[in-house]
Amino acid sequence: MSNAVSALQGATSEGFATITEAGLRGMITLRGDLSSAKLKKAVKSTAGVDVPAQRACNSAGDKAVAWMSPDELLVMVPYADVVDATTRIAKALEGEHALAVNVSDARAVFTIEGAGAREVLAKLSPVDLSREAFTTGMFRRTRLAQAAVAFWMRDETTFELVCFRSEAQYVFDVLSMSARTGSEVGFL
Repeated sequence: MSNAVSALQGATSEGFATITEAGLRGMITLRGDLSSAKLKKAVKSTAGVDVPAQRACNSAGDKAVAWMSPDELLVMVPYADVVDATTRIAKALEGEHALAVNVSDARAVFTIEGAGAREVLAKLSPVDLSREAFTTGMFRRTRLAQAAVAFWMRDETTFELVCFRSEAQYVFDVLSMSARTGSEVGFL
């Protein structure tokens, strides 16, 4: 049994969108040749989804795989499974130039939910979040105010965001301020 605790222990803020620290999430940084058949098979076996296209995130239930760069993926699994999943990926990729590292405890995860979720992020990030430009499954590494983050759209009203654990309180605070009722700017 793990004694690990999440960065903000499930903190929640209600406004015109709901901000929630999502708790512990297993996260594996996987570097390697994303066109490799062995890598694709290891990812599918671990997360149940295919390697995503550039700037995309494929998810199924509590597992997901996000494109981070031309040679990097973020593989997400339940926290309780991450050590075993990292070991399985590393073993499956033996003989290939690849690296699988458990980064779970260095990250924090937030959900931004509600009809105003898109606006909350649009006020803080230099990403075109218009409905035409940013759709379900899209993923971006970017800035959120002064923090390095990555976020993706799970569905029309839900985004998930990952940041460094050391910046979790700051990220929660700026998201909460952006979602404060009365601060809407009408971005749709």
